[in-house]
Amino acid sequence: MPEICLVTCSRLPDLDDDDQLLVAPLADLGFTVVPGVWDDPSIEWDRFSLNVVRSTWDYTDRRADFVNWARSVPRLLNPADVVEWNTDKRYLTELGRAGIPVVETKFVSDLSAFDLPDSGEWVVKPAVGAGSLGADRYDMTAAGSRERANSHAARLIDAGHTVMIQPFVESIVDAGETSVMLMNGEFSHAIGKGLMLGGHTLAEVEGLYREERINARAPSDGEMRLARGTMAALPFDSGDLLYARVDMVPGPDGEPLLMELELTEPSMFMVTAPGSLERFAAAIAARAQA
Repeated sequence: MPEICLVTCSRLPDLDDDDQLLVAPLADLGFTVVPGVWDDPSIEWDRFSLNVVRSTWDYTDRRADFVNWARSVPRLLNPADVVEWNTDKRYLTELGRAGIPVVETKFVSDLSAFDLPDSGEWVVKPAVGAGSLGADRYDMTAAGSRERANSHAARLIDAGHTVMIQPFVESIVDAGETSVMLMNGEFSHAIGKGLMLGGHTLAEVEGLYREERINARAPSDGEMRLARGTMAALPFDSGDLLYARVDMVPGPDGEPLLMELELTEPSMFMVTAPGSLERFAAAIAARAQA
């Protein structure tokens, strides 16, 4: 049978739990699934009918290597130019300029420019990151918060990261985040995420991501409009995308704001949505046969 490579990282050489579930539906469509670690030099990527980027979550400290790898791999989805654009969250600035309502975000690469207001709650995280690692929330009215935030930013900048600063969106406490999943441009399913930052520290899995509280969710009309509008505002043809995950939160007026756009290695949370595994397998098979 022709082979599909689901690309992963060395800490998850047998794929993550969600992607392992794709083996059977792809076999039903006539394809063998082969896991491939992205930085394994022994892999001959051109032997596969399609290379699908999945759980490559260890690239964040080696983004340049990861982008160069992507540019070297044939039949890669999502494509290398998308990988380069999407693995640095400064794309939010570009989408904001295109008219997409995004969570207010400031990017800082010099510690002398890092300065939080004296009030409110703020989220500090790296512009190149995955799985909410390196992110934390600071209440500037609490004793010691400024010192902790400054230390956090200094660690990130010293490690070569650009720092993102976002106001904490209060509505997320009750409503959480909504993530809309698209496969070959078509809506598949959506999930809700519970609050990730604050309260207590969630467990880290393999040092790659923080565990998330996930539930199935029906997106609102406004959330679907934002997902479609975001796809239309991309600086490349959204028809090139095998998958997309649009993460959003309610703004102060209740209308959704874009939090992140995941086009490189998003968890798709398919266990929450009956039929989504089969839809994703069919989307992959269609691209492999094109």
